[in-house]
Amino acid sequence: MQSALVLNYIHFVSNVQARFTFLLTALRRLLYDLVMPSLTAKKIDGHTYYYARYCQRIGGKPKIVRQVYLGKLDQLIAAAGASQQPAPPLETDVAAFGDVAALFDLAQRLDVVALLDSILPPKRRQGLSAGRYLLLAAINRAVAPTSKLQFADWYRQTALTRLLPVNPGGLSSQHFWNHMDGVRAEHILAFEKQMAQRLVERFQLDLRALIYDGTNFFTYINTRTPSQLPQRGHNKQKRGDLRQVSLGLLVSADFHIPLFHQVYAGNINDSTEFRSLTAELAAHYRELAQTCEHITLIFDKGNNSEAGFKLLQTTPFHFVGSLVPSHHPELLAVPRRRFRTLSHPGLEQVEVYRTQKKVFGTTRTVLVTFNPNLLQGQLQGVAASLRKARRKLRELQTQLQRRREGAVKGGKAPTLDSVRSQIRSLCSGQFVGKILSAEVHPVPRGLELTFHTDPAALHRLTRTQLGKNILFSDNADWSDEQIVLAYRSQYHIEDAFKQMKDPHFLRWTPMWHWTDSKIQVHAFYCVLALLLTSLLQRELARQGETLSINHLLEQLASIRETLLIYPRRQGQHRSPTVNCLTRKNPLQQRLFSLLGLARYAPTAG
Repeated sequence: MQSALVLNYIHFVSNVQARFTFLLTALRRLLYDLVMPSLTAKKIDGHTYYYARYCQRIGGKPKIVRQVYLGKLDQLIAAAGASQQPAPPLETDVAAFGDVAALFDLAQRLDVVALLDSILPPKRRQGLSAGRYLLLAAINRAVAPTSKLQFADWYRQTALTRLLPVNPGGLSSQHFWNHMDGVRAEHILAFEKQMAQRLVERFQLDLRALIYDGTNFFTYINTRTPSQLPQRGHNKQKRGDLRQVSLGLLVSADFHIPLFHQVYAGNINDSTEFRSLTAELAAHYRELAQTCEHITLIFDKGNNSEAGFKLLQTTPFHFVGSLVPSHHPELLAVPRRRFRTLSHPGLEQVEVYRTQKKVFGTTRTVLVTFNPNLLQGQLQGVAASLRKARRKLRELQTQLQRRREGAVKGGKAPTLDSVRSQIRSLCSGQFVGKILSAEVHPVPRGLELTFHTDPAALHRLTRTQLGKNILFSDNADWSDEQIVLAYRSQYHIEDAFKQMKDPHFLRWTPMWHWTDSKIQVHAFYCVLALLLTSLLQRELARQGETLSINHLLEQLASIRETLLIYPRRQGQHRSPTVNCLTRKNPLQQRLFSLLGLARYAPTAG
């Protein structure tokens, strides 16, 4: 009985499985017939056309229920390729890359941020460290000088968001100066001493010749603003109507890399400041002397003073300087036949007369140099100054004549002293007073002005003074060529100052700060920017790519990174992105390779 029941149960289950299998197979066939088309080729008039056929079983037999024309084979291939093309990007985001990445790399190699943070007061609890703030400020000053109000906007448009990630909200002017308030002159000096050692150790910087000079930068600081650094003085950009700040800078002759700087009041002349800086320079030397035993300091005659040289004698520095030619007429009177022509490449036209003379209390080696190129340049300058002075004198002469003739009535008549004062002002150009003679004397109904050019004075000036410089040094064992070449290296610091007054890169102005402490910090990150860019220029020159700083930064700035943002597809949580660099010209590709910027290049998002 039980066995019969078991057999019936097995038979029932087998029937159910068979029925289920039959139904599943039928369903699969039905679905295949309805949704799975077949590709069919037809030849018509020698051409092959393709169709999609949908079949369905009707009465147990397959029958075509739908036919769709697809086209020829090449049309099918084109359609398949088009279906695989990605959707065009919705938008792009472009950021500065080449210039900021190159400067960031040098800062990394020098450990700038770590060194600054080890010297400056500890940061506040929130935000960036003072070292990071200063590095960002220096890079900004080098490539795209802007105010602190626009600082965050500039940062967002650079690759520094990847390389030096910070919250842009922390880059406000208030946050920046909250961290900078603790920066003092002693912190800056300590940084420069240690940085000089790193430059020697890591970049083999040559310290045998160092150049010192000063310049000034005009400001728009109000006269009543209680600051000590901004003062009125002789401005080198002809803005004597504005308060100015002065900067003393010590740079290497090896690509004007700054090693020391000092900010001082705009009404202090260079020689006075140089005298006060001698002790600081001596302390700086003792740090540098660990890697270079013989350092020669090179400076211009504007820094000369007897007190300054007495202090300089107490330092280990040697020096090469220049003297005011008109203070040494007996040297200018030495005939040219006693000069000898130098043979060093680049000095073939330079003639020198070597002697010794007691200068500022000590006997020194003195070189009188004559350069025909300098002579031609000075003659052109004298001619231009004479034309300007004569034009102004003719205008003054006409004014006096019209007043005598009664054409000008009313107003205060000019006095003899006032006209003489005007003449002195009009003839104040270099050498003009020696060549152009002007006299004013009373006549009936007014004053009369006469003037003339003295050809003999011009000839005498050309024969004795124009084209000449007087150099002096305590390096008595140096050759004439060594002294001349050392003095000529001053163009490095002149280039540095010219660069800091450039309207595009490394720009000191405009300076939006008026307190002395903020001005000192502003000067610090401007000099740090000069350090990084000069070092960048030097690194490329050592690899055979000699470029000016402006041209170099322009080319690097053209290497930008682009973020392509594509439409978000179904199931994606965010829009797909692709990062890449802009197309580079041959020079940009060389710079990219020489600087190894590939390691900072963006990767696909």
